Order: sequence, then C-alpha cells, then structure tokens
Amino acid sequence: MQPLNSPQKEAVETTEGPLLVLAGAGTGKTKVLTSRIAYIISNNLAYPSQILAVTFSNKAAKEMQNRINDITASDGLNIGTFHSISTRILRSHIHLLDNGMNRNFNIIDQDEQIKLVKNIALENNIDIKKYPPKLLHVIISKWKDQGVIPEKVSSSDTTTHESQLAYLIYQKYQKILQESNVADFGDLLLYCNQLLINNPEVLKYYQNKFKYILIDEYQDTNAVQYVWARMLASDHKNICCVGDDDQSIYSWRGAEVKNILRFEKDFPNAKVIKLEQNYRSSSHILEAASSIIRNNKNRHHKNLWTETQSQEKIKVISCWNEKEEARFVANQIGKYINSKQYSAGQIAILVRAGFQTRAFEEVFISNAMPYQIIGGLRFYERMEIRDLLAYIRLAINKNDNLAFERVINVPKRSIGNATLKKIKDKATDYSVSAFSALEKMIKNDEVKGKTKENLQLFVTLINQASLRYESESAFDVTKFILEKSGYLAALKEEKTEESRNRIENINEMLKAIDEAGNINEFVEHASLVMDNEILESDYGGTVKIMTFHASKGLEFDVVFLPGWEEGIFPHQKSMLEQGDKGLEEERRIAYVGVTRAKKELFITYAESRRIFAEILNSIPSRFLAEIPAEICHKISSSNQLNYLGSKHSFYFENNNTAATSPPTSSKLIPESQSNEKRPGNKINHEKFGDGIIIRKNGDSLDIVFEKCGLKTIKESYIKLI
Repeated sequence: MQPLNSPQKEAVETTEGPLLVLAGAGTGKTKVLTSRIAYIISNNLAYPSQILAVTFSNKAAKEMQNRINDITASDGLNIGTFHSISTRILRSHIHLLDNGMNRNFNIIDQDEQIKLVKNIALENNIDIKKYPPKLLHVIISKWKDQGVIPEKVSSSDTTTHESQLAYLIYQKYQKILQESNVADFGDLLLYCNQLLINNPEVLKYYQNKFKYILIDEYQDTNAVQYVWARMLASDHKNICCVGDDDQSIYSWRGAEVKNILRFEKDFPNAKVIKLEQNYRSSSHILEAASSIIRNNKNRHHKNLWTETQSQEKIKVISCWNEKEEARFVANQIGKYINSKQYSAGQIAILVRAGFQTRAFEEVFISNAMPYQIIGGLRFYERMEIRDLLAYIRLAINKNDNLAFERVINVPKRSIGNATLKKIKDKATDYSVSAFSALEKMIKNDEVKGKTKENLQLFVTLINQASLRYESESAFDVTKFILEKSGYLAALKEEKTEESRNRIENINEMLKAIDEAGNINEFVEHASLVMDNEILESDYGGTVKIMTFHASKGLEFDVVFLPGWEEGIFPHQKSMLEQGDKGLEEERRIAYVGVTRAKKELFITYAESRRIFAEILNSIPSRFLAEIPAEICHKISSSNQLNYLGSKHSFYFENNNTAATSPPTSSKLIPESQSNEKRPGNKINHEKFGDGIIIRKNGDSLDIVFEKCGLKTIKESYIKLI
C-alpha cells in the first residue's frame, strides 16, 4: 500500500473536533477512513467499541472492516449502515417511545409496504388506478426521509390531491405498523431520532459511548440521517465526515447536497481538508472532469491533479445516428480486445438512461462480443419489455398459453387465480388454447359481471391487434396495444422514477419494432437476443454496461460515454422538474462518469436520433462545450464509415471555449427564408431564455433551452437572435 500523502496524513492524525474531508474522485477516501480508525486505536485514543463508522451499504461496511483488520485488531468496532446502527439502538430502547412496539419488532420490505398502502387505499375508497399505491408510498417515504411524522405533516406538504391522499393513508399506515410491531426502513431512523430527541439520557449514553464518529459518503445523506449524525456528535464534536459534493447524484432518493455544503456552519471551528491528488485517472481526463464541474455554483472548490500524464486526448465522436454510435463503440472495443491492448473486463460503457443499453446489447450480440449489464437487467429481460412482448406474441399466435398467462391480468383487470384456473381447466376440457377457451366461456356466459366485462375487453383487444398486424405497421399496432390495454396509462399514473424509466424502455422497444418493420421477425429477433449467453472466455471478462449512477465507486481503463445530447444528457426531466438545481446534479453525474476512466475516454453523440417513428436532429450536450478544446480529439465516425460528415459544433457559451455557430438543419434552406424560425436557429423566450429549435410542428416549435431543456412553444412566443 502506498504511504499517505500530506493531506491524507493530516486527515488521519486530526482526531479531535469536527473534520470535513473533501475527497475528490480517486483520491483515496477509503484509505483515509480506515487509516484514521487504525490510528485512533493504535494510539490508544479510544477502544474499538468507542468508535462508530457509518457507511451507506453493507458491502462498504464489510470492506472497511476487512481493511482495518489488515492494519490493526479492531474487535468490537461499531461499523454499519445508518439503518443497521439505528436498529441496534432501537432494539435496546424502543419501549421508551410509547408507541406499543417492543424490541422484537420485524422489518418489512418494500413489497409488503406497498401492499399495505394498497389495502388502506381500497378500504378508504381511493381509486388505485388513478392514484397507484406505489406513488402514494413514494410520498410517504419522502416524508419519512425528511423526518416528518404524521402529526408533523403540514399544509405545504399536501398541496396536491395525491399528497392529501398520502397523508390520510400515512396516519393509518403508521398505526397499523405499530399495532403489528413492525417497521419499514424509513421508521428505523425516524424512530431512532424520536428516541434520542425525547430521551436526553439515552442520547447522552450514546454520545459517551461513541467517542469518535466517522461517516462515509456524507454528500449522500438525507435530512433524517443528517439530524441523526448531528445529535450523536453534538457533545464531543469528534465527527469526521468524508465525501465529495461534486459526486452527490442521488437527490431522487432523498440525498441533500446542502448537508455537506453547510458542514462548517453546523460545526463552527471545523477543519476542512481537501484530498486533491488523484491516483486513478490521467491528466487530460481529470482536466475534463474539473472543467465541467467548475461550472456549478454551489460547491466546494477543488483542483484535482495527478502525476500520471496523459498519453491520449479525450475522443469526442459525432455519429450519424444511435445505431452508428453503437457500431462505432463496438468496433473500437473489438480493436482493443483483438490487439490485446485491453481486455473486455477493463472496458465500460456508461449511459445516462437505461433505455440506451439496447443498441449496444444488439450490436454486441451480433458480433459475439461479451458484455454484462451491471445494476440491472438486460434490455429484453426487463419486466415491461417482457410484458409487451407477451402481448405481441399472443396477438400473432393465440395459442401461446405462456403469453396469455403473463398478460391476462396486466395491467390489473381483477382476474384472480380462481378465474385463471377455470380458464385453464376449460382449455383442457375443450383441448384448445387458453385464449380460445376464454372466448368460449364469454360466449356461453360462463363468467359474470365486471369480470366478464374486463375479459371481453381483453379478448377484443387481442383479436383487433391480431387482424391489424396483418395489414398495418407493426409500430402503429403495438402503440394501439399499449394504449387500449391501459398498460401505458398505468405507468404514467405511477409518476415514480421507476415508472418513468419503464416508459423510456417501452419507447426504445417501439423504436426497435419500427426499425424491424415485420412483427414476426422482431419477435424472433427478441427471442434470440434473450437466449444469448454472455461470452467470457478468450476475452478477459466482459465489457460492463451500466448507468452513471451504478458506476459510482468503480474504475476502468477505458470508458465510453454515449448519448451526450441535450434532452438525454443533461436529462430533460431533471431540468424541467428542478431547473438550475437539476442542471447542477446532471453536471455532477457527468463528473462521476468522466472520472471512472483511468487511461482513455470516449464521448459520443448522435447527430440524429429516432424518437418513436420520427428521426429528429440532435443537439450536442452543453457539457461538451465545457471541456477545453485543446485536450480533445474531435472525430466524425460518419466520415470513417463513408457517411456525411458532422454538421454540429458546440454552441453553448462557456468559460473554456468561444461560442460557435449553432448546428444547421440537415436540409438546405434558401437564403430568402433565412428569417424563418426553423431547426438550427437560435432563439430567445421571455421566460425560458436562449435555446435552439430542433423541430417544427405546424405553428409550434420543439426547442432545447439552455437552462430548462426541451419544451414545445408556440412560434409567436419566441424571437430569433
């Protein structure tokens, strides 16, 4: 192990008082944490049992424990996640809360939580189709992450009808949990904080017990975790928080970057030590990451540096479309593997959104190249893709009983196991498929009431789709299935991060169907893709494909970052919902992605991208303009593949490069029409500011705005600049 550098050594040996260690990417934060704990024990400043080390995952806790054991004996060290430490405290003192619970409480998982929310909603005549239990559960979970108990929910928390219903359910939900002596994950910290606030003697006991407190990944703490840590450290103030505000990318699950930004206000006289020497990436890669992130206003300034000088510039590649983008990446990876310059296991592709993986998966499979999806399923294995495939399979082959069983009650049609068994039994009796048996049962009036009505709608849908697939485009018929089945509407009503991702995946599948043309060929192709085995032999592992979020903490010799286009990255939804705050988080995501690379970095974007059945011009990501031109090697893969060269330049103004001309439309416009508002023109809107027109629809324009992403605006409301 390398010796500690000066800032690392200072962080290890500064044991008394509050300490914030700002650890930039690849600067050795885990090494500092473990060395600090070992230093405290070896110098007899505390027994292991007097040290509390908090991590965000059991895996991180185990890794930290193993590293400490390699340095010094640490029996009795209190190391674990916020939830595991809180659970230990609650099991000893929960009787003091006076909520009827005892130390033998059980912890229920998310599925059980959502089921309970659903039951309460039904008992209170809440329409669960209009207000899905998942959505109501998300609202309740957010309140718990903010430390808000039912009695403290305010009028400002219930400004929407969904939140009003969630509040009603929250009260009953919490009462049922307490009466059942069970807790959900949010309760563990919520109850622990209540315990410490309402029982000063218990708080004093743990303040004395934990003489030194260390918290890893402090930038990822939510409100209730923040309060928990502050209370335990408020007496002796020997708290060391290690993190990097530039890597705070989990706001969607409650993390608040302001917790690390206000550390010095929370703990006056706190010492701040910056770890800026990077041991992972080459100098050009670090310069690119630093140049992007310094455009954020709300951050601690850091200047990452390395002794590893770059051999390679960053490659920025413009591609004709997303299919060529995937081919370019696969071709480059193939060259590396075949020349044995890098093995497959040393290479990663990081995407902003899960739907982007499909193009890469298909080109990897067609070229027999080994790949692995990290932190998720392969595209055609995802639930929504399998559901839609089952609908299609049933429509083109009504004898497909497996497809029938999968979708008969998806989305929910109140078709229970008893009804399904009757259908299957009838199919056996008649020696026909389940679908044919269902048609007979409806005709013979063997099902009644609402069940019959729902089943009739289902049968009609499949029959209509079956006929339409014979004469209409596969794309249109599949959209018809999605809309008439209620599947798409059900996802939209959930309004959760998960449902949004699923909708993006469905959009990507529709694109694949449109490209295939023939629905039978598409189904056959999808089946072959799903059956494809991951190849590892002779390649040195697999190329890892994952989202930016899943890549945090990992590193690779070569990293590809595709899809750097406005609307994809920075992501449209993030900016629409959160404005400048969302843009800053998108920039932090970019920083995380870039700093995963050790030796070589490729950033790609498509000049056009198929959205449903339309091919739209793309706008290069504003983040590209934030990288100094002198460390980039800009390439048009189109030129290499005998396509038209890139027409795009980086048009967003920034501190590193001068603004250049906006991208032009793929069609030549006569000079006489130069005053028209057309794709490629830069415009201004009174409310949203400057942007670029990417598409015209009648008297409306689709515009990518610099500050808030993609919006559709009436032509009369904008002016050319």
